[in-house]
Amino acid sequence: MSRAIHRPPSTVHGPSVVLLSGGVDSTTLLHYVKKTLLADDVYALSVMYGQKHSKELEMAKWQAEAVGISEHKIMDISPFAKLISGSTALTDGDVEVPDMSEMTSEDSDQPVTYVPNRNMLFLSIAAAYAESIGVNSLYYGAQAQDDYGYWDCTIDFIQKINDVLSLNRRNAVTVIAPFVEMSKSEVVKIGLELGVDYDHTWTCYRGGDEPCGTCPSCVERERAFARVSI
Repeated sequence: MSRAIHRPPSTVHGPSVVLLSGGVDSTTLLHYVKKTLLADDVYALSVMYGQKHSKELEMAKWQAEAVGISEHKIMDISPFAKLISGSTALTDGDVEVPDMSEMTSEDSDQPVTYVPNRNMLFLSIAAAYAESIGVNSLYYGAQAQDDYGYWDCTIDFIQKINDVLSLNRRNAVTVIAPFVEMSKSEVVKIGLELGVDYDHTWTCYRGGDEPCGTCPSCVERERAFARVSI
């Protein structure tokens, strides 16, 4: 039987690990676990996987300090980018990040911004971290993309990850994704109610001095805030 959990209890009162990218969804999740679920000890893990910029990791660090968690670790697996060279616009300098307006209906299920098995890799690393410190709850900020989607941000994916993790004979870690059925605007609404400072989050795939405003991630972010009249 699947151990998938995407609706957590109203309160946790126990240690939790949050996979923290520094974007809107994971930052909201960090505040949610700390302020709504009232987890006693919160640990966060961020990953440098060879992405074209590290702005979101700077934001992750800022948010972790702002919330006041027990520990924030940044795992460097940058050589991963060489392994998947040519497959994604997020790590390969020769693959351009498209504008949202350039994406076709064929791109919607797996756009060029998809990173092969990234989330499965991140969750495996985070589960190992959680197990090593005696934590059983691992929070993942997957949400229902409005305009395009990734297979590793679905309920089915989370259920199957948990099926595998449940094979652990002593200290099974459970992945919990409270936002997996929510739109980004619904996530933003939760964050605003929790007082999240979204100025200290980063979304743009291109990583310039200022957000480009035209890449898929920027457009999705702008639409989400517009839907809550921000």
